[in-house]
Amino acid sequence: MMQEKSKVAKHTLLERPWFLVMALAGLLGGAMLITSFIRAADNTLSLCSTAKTTAVSIAEYSSTPLQLQSIVHYATSRTVPQQSFEEISISLEVLKDRIPCNFLVFGLGRDSLMWASLNPGGTTVFMEEDPEWIAAVLKDAPSLRAHHVKYRTQLSQANRLIKTYRSEPKCLPVNAFPIRYNEKCPLALTSLPDEFYDTEWDLIMVDAPKGYFPTAPGRMAAIFSAAVMARNRKGDGTTHVFLHDVDRPVEKAYANEFLCEKYRVKSAGRLWHFEIPNAANMSDQPGDRFC
Repeated sequence: MMQEKSKVAKHTLLERPWFLVMALAGLLGGAMLITSFIRAADNTLSLCSTAKTTAVSIAEYSSTPLQLQSIVHYATSRTVPQQSFEEISISLEVLKDRIPCNFLVFGLGRDSLMWASLNPGGTTVFMEEDPEWIAAVLKDAPSLRAHHVKYRTQLSQANRLIKTYRSEPKCLPVNAFPIRYNEKCPLALTSLPDEFYDTEWDLIMVDAPKGYFPTAPGRMAAIFSAAVMARNRKGDGTTHVFLHDVDRPVEKAYANEFLCEKYRVKSAGRLWHFEIPNAANMSDQPGDRFC
């Protein structure tokens, strides 16, 4: 009965004011024109050439079916994303600069159509611990890319793990990568699809798994693994990590331990945004701790 109630609670649609629904639709519509504006701005040789380029750019750009589905979905439904407009705007600003990009999202939910739509031409992948919920979401949005995750942790272990992880050499930042084979560190995400490990993620959103009852997986492993992957980035630039629900003690403690206060660049509501450089650009960083 408790499990049944939990599923009902998870599937319950939250209601929000209509101005937020319309604002989200506006964000999605704006994202559809980002590419056109960027291309048009590149040609400034003359007023005539700029006007011509603008017309051609807009004519060449076409919205994706997923974007159109997303706009209709949020404009005609009382179901809106879990995050607030201010929280979403932080991620949107980064996406506008990085699209098309590789975007990893921990959690499949009411905002999944939106996140995928805001990354046109890019790769957006969702990681979810509930296979029944994956089936339910993909039934309405089959074009979303989602993988099932089996976590090795429980929320009840959070305090012990953060106090003792340094006693396991494979949990230290110099030894934790590649996390694919890191069975000795309980915070490392192992046994996931190859796409998770083989892709270099530009943005990582941690808004799952569940972390509000003792036997829930908690977000400890997701935060730890995001930090390890960011530190081992091979491409140019930093890795943007967004962590939601930082009002909860576990999320906040693990963010301070692994994502680091010095890399936090923005915040709004219950969302923190980190820009994490790769290890090669951490000249003053010791190998036995993350921060």
